[in-house]
Amino acid sequence: MPLNENPVWFITGCSTGFGRELAQLVLQRGWRAVVTARDVGRVQDLTRGHEDNALALSLDVTKSDQIAAAVKQAEERFGAIDVLVNNAGYGYQASIEEGVDEEIRAQFETNVFGLAAMTRAVLPGMRARRHGHIVNISSQAGFIGYPGSGYYAATKHAVEGLSDALSKEVAPLGIKVTCVEPGPFRTDWAGRSLQQRRPTIADYKDTIGARLETTAGYSGQQPGDPVRAARAIIKAVEASDPPKHLVLGAIALDGVRDKLKETLAEIEAWAETSREADYPEGER
Repeated sequence: MPLNENPVWFITGCSTGFGRELAQLVLQRGWRAVVTARDVGRVQDLTRGHEDNALALSLDVTKSDQIAAAVKQAEERFGAIDVLVNNAGYGYQASIEEGVDEEIRAQFETNVFGLAAMTRAVLPGMRARRHGHIVNISSQAGFIGYPGSGYYAATKHAVEGLSDALSKEVAPLGIKVTCVEPGPFRTDWAGRSLQQRRPTIADYKDTIGARLETTAGYSGQQPGDPVRAARAIIKAVEASDPPKHLVLGAIALDGVRDKLKETLAEIEAWAETSREADYPEGER
């Protein structure tokens, strides 16, 4: 492994989904792992049989004191954090018009500000050692804005922008950054981890309302396998030249490709207008 032979992984949001599957694979490989969840009781089973190389901690990424305490405990126990996986987060669906301010802000607190706070907490140690890898779990919504998921997409677009900038800041320091963009996977995201506000405005019922119904009923039928997704994340971290963006699942791959092609075509169609916004050559 490019980092070291027995890396320390720190994974947020391990009670279910990607975080849980990734923690299990990391520990099965004999690596060390700090597994966290808001309710530590939901992740303590992951440490059974791995008491020497696993540490279960309670962590709410919106609480700065808990972040500081968890990072300190991890470094005291294992000496370092080699891989940070910012996985904690949840979905929120509503029309833009009917989104509720406190619910929107709460999602940003977890999906964006919590992720940023965790990153700030581990960077001093990674900088000192001149190595590390930060994996931010985004979504295909980080590229594509779907009706009814505008606020969720906004949090993931923020994660994408932060990750792109961070990768350029820390690359000279030996630290890698990978942003993971999954499509629909068979986790409980659409069950336990999704908040929905169904539209009450009639104009949205046949569009956003229908999509929210489909999303809620889709849980358990998604084509993506979270175990294979966890393996793909490990493969990326093990790579000597890891990707800055890792799209997971055929639906996400097709969707991201189509979005990028569409965006580039539109930019090119308006390229002359874009150039005309500059001062003419002779007037600069």
